[in-house]
Amino acid sequence: MKRFIVLFSILLGTCVAVVHAERPNIVLILADDLGYADLACYGHPRVKTPHIDQLAREGVRFTQHYANGPECSPTRTALLTGRYQQYAGGLECAIGTGNVGRYDDAIRLAENRNLGLPVDQVVIPGPLRKAGYRCGVFGKWHLGYEPKFNPAEHGWDAFFGYLGGNVHYFNHRETSDLHVLFDGNMPVYREGYMTKLITDESVRFIQEQTEPFFLLVSHESPHFPFQGPTDQGKLVTAENWMEIDSDAYVAMIEDLDNEVGRILKTIDDKGIRENTLVIFVSDNGGFAGAANMGPLRGSKSMTLEGGIRVPLIVRWPAKISAGKDCHQVSLTFDLTRSIAMIAEADVRNKALDGYDIIGHLVNETPEFDRTVFWRGKRGERVWRAVRDGDLKLVEKSEGKKTEQWLFDLANDIGETQDLKQRQPEQAQRLSRKLREWESKVTPQR
Repeated sequence: MKRFIVLFSILLGTCVAVVHAERPNIVLILADDLGYADLACYGHPRVKTPHIDQLAREGVRFTQHYANGPECSPTRTALLTGRYQQYAGGLECAIGTGNVGRYDDAIRLAENRNLGLPVDQVVIPGPLRKAGYRCGVFGKWHLGYEPKFNPAEHGWDAFFGYLGGNVHYFNHRETSDLHVLFDGNMPVYREGYMTKLITDESVRFIQEQTEPFFLLVSHESPHFPFQGPTDQGKLVTAENWMEIDSDAYVAMIEDLDNEVGRILKTIDDKGIRENTLVIFVSDNGGFAGAANMGPLRGSKSMTLEGGIRVPLIVRWPAKISAGKDCHQVSLTFDLTRSIAMIAEADVRNKALDGYDIIGHLVNETPEFDRTVFWRGKRGERVWRAVRDGDLKLVEKSEGKKTEQWLFDLANDIGETQDLKQRQPEQAQRLSRKLREWESKVTPQR
């Protein structure tokens, strides 16, 4: 009888191990300020991105994916909370260098040392860890400088990266010369190009895992300062930090592609390709004058298409057919719900706003119309937008002046034809929807 119990226990243990092994690993690669057409597979005429292009051929390329916000911190907030970032408070604008709030609510929180993403609002990584996943984040954080907002306090098993919005690619300091590079909650010093350092840590994390894992590779590239991997001798100071260098920009994206290739090779070498979900996406639209937005109008910080429509590529060989384009409208927080569902994480008590977009691909669900919203604040300037089906209302307010435009994206992806005067009823209808949404997304602190 004892022999039977031991044998049964061994078999049961084997079965449990198999079940866990079947759950996919998840790798989310997040580019920073990558424009909609900044990749060869999205139409860039000059940039060569063979590894990312191959990822698109082996997976699904999205044509109507949006960042939740037109800047860094807002979108990252939506990703980690699974909700519209407005609920978090103070994070509708990128946190300024050195922990500066850039609009009234953010300024208030910064003065109280509370500007950052509260731990109690996040759904990544907590529920994933409870579901048995090891979770690592490497690279840009940009969700608070205060120690209580460090990724280690959010429950990540591993973190290496910088706390602010951007750093010098070689000395890893901000324009203020503030040291913001951390390993866990400890400041560190490293030598090397930032894109490579982020990949080094990500590769090491993949190699070390024996359980299912979730990896967030949060790259700085191609965010300014514009320094390619061979630009170590280039003088970059606070005065020319944002100065556009087209050649450096191309070199940065091509180097980013090489580093994505290193991660994909590590996955292949480990023998986990079939059941590893790889997601490549940008956090917002491209920087004006540097990025290629293709047919889109506008750029980062705006809710015109160029500021929010971004590349998204998804590959999961075991579950998703290769070589397709997906035209379904989707947002960053859709990835959050998808990741939770795939990891079998318990998020029943979480009010997630997104749609399971990965499940949409796996089940080959028909595409459908959605109503989605944006709002970004900086100083007195506020950009808003609502998309309902193919109609989109864009609004810009600054001081006492407010402008509105109505576009039909099905026939005018470049937002060149304002339909507000010809379709006033539609403009009013969408404006009401926008106000109703704004009345609901009140900050939780």
